[in-house]
Order: sequence, then structure tokens, then C-alpha cells
Amino acid sequence: MRLATWNVNSVKARLPRLLDWLAGTKPDVVCLQETKCPDGAFPTAEVGELGYEVASHSDGRWNGVAILSRVGLADVAVGFADEPGFPEPEARSISATCAGLRVWSIYVPNGRTPDSPHYEYKLAWLAVLRDALAAELRTGLPLVVCGDYNVAPTDADVWDPGLFVNSTHVTPAERQALADLRALGLTDVVPTPMKGPHPFTYWDYRAGMFHQNKGMRIDLVYATESFAERVTSAYVDREARKGKGPSDHAPIVVDTAPNPNHTDLG
Repeated sequence: MRLATWNVNSVKARLPRLLDWLAGTKPDVVCLQETKCPDGAFPTAEVGELGYEVASHSDGRWNGVAILSRVGLADVAVGFADEPGFPEPEARSISATCAGLRVWSIYVPNGRTPDSPHYEYKLAWLAVLRDALAAELRTGLPLVVCGDYNVAPTDADVWDPGLFVNSTHVTPAERQALADLRALGLTDVVPTPMKGPHPFTYWDYRAGMFHQNKGMRIDLVYATESFAERVTSAYVDREARKGKGPSDHAPIVVDTAPNPNHTDLG
């Protein structure tokens, strides 16, 4: 199976790039974040021409998530039990079963600043997500949780840790929330960088940050051991961040070997 995750920063604005990338990369399952597209307006027909079914959850504003699959799409669920909101729950999570694999696409709240109510919302959202994943794991299906976590797990995941002191994305509480997710039995599938020593996935649009590789690793793939142990390669597709009108994130692409114990899994 080839699995990918990508914060596209508006699926409509990025549609030609997305279609070209899908045609060239040929992932079996794709998790998208920040789609910014009402469900009824999602380009289902266009991606359908490439063989993908679509499950989308969005209110058309600044968030929105989706799963594209060409290996089946079943048991779709939007959001999760007791999901907190700001003040109402937002379109930040969708899950589905694709060829025997339970796939989640998530877009964690940004948090803004550590003294903001949005930061408390972010921590609450991650805490309830942990509870939801704990329940999901009890089903026994292999699981992967992909998306824009808006947290850099370690200092090595930001280009200059000194510049991020007292900022969101790197605070101890946010990193502990990620550690709590991993403590459920999830593995951080760290991709190979295409430039430099760090697998950054996000670069600010401003001041040539991308060309200087001043980025962050905030897009993550967390997976159960039954999935992670079959990973044969994982990489940040930095090429997709280049050119005219890109997203400020690059996709992560993960390839796995066949699962001998499950005929559905690619």
C-alpha cells in the first residue's frame, strides 16, 4: 500500500497541483487537511477520474479534512465522541476503513499563542482525541493517524529551536500530548528528508523560508506496530512544495510491504 498525507491549504486553490501529484505519485490512500471546501463542492468528480472515492468533512472555512481512496472506503466517521469545539466542534477529523486499515485524517488546532484560549482548546482537543483513539484501537484493526498535528515533536523538528521559545508548536504540554498518543502503542513513522538532515514538512511562505530550508516537522504519521513494521519507505515529497502557488506544506508518502496476515491490506 502507498499512503500519503498532505495539508493542501485549500483543495480548490491547489486542485491542478493535487491532480498532477495524484496521477504521478499514485497513492492508494490520501489524507488531506485544510481543504477549505464545503463537502458539496469538493472536487469529487475530478479525483474520481483518477480512481479515488472521497470522504470529506468540511464547513468551507479555514479547516476541513478528507480521505481519498482507490482501495475501498467504508465505515466513514466524522469527528469523534466528546470532541471539544471553539465554541462548536470544527471539521478537524475524519476516519474510514481502507482495505482493512483504519485511517484517520486530522487537522489539530493551531493554538495561536500559549496564553490564548485557542491553546487550551488545542490541548483539550488532543486529550479527547487520545480517548477516541484508545477506543478505536480496541477493535484490533491496524490503524494510522495522519495529518497536520501543529506540534513539532522535538527540537530537531524545528529549524532553530531558540526562535521558538515561548511559542506554540513546541511547548512541553503540546509535546506531552503527542507522547500520550504514542503511549497508546502508536509509532511515529519518521520520513526521509529530500534536502538537509531534517524531514521538515512545513515552511512559512515569507522571506524565502522554503529555499533556506527553515522549516518544521508538524505533519506526522502515527501508526500501530502492525502497520509500522511493514513500512518499506517514507519520505517528504519536497518537490510538491516547489513551483507556482504551492501549499506551505509538503506531502509525506509511506510505502508498505503486503501484510501476510490480512489479504485486504496492500
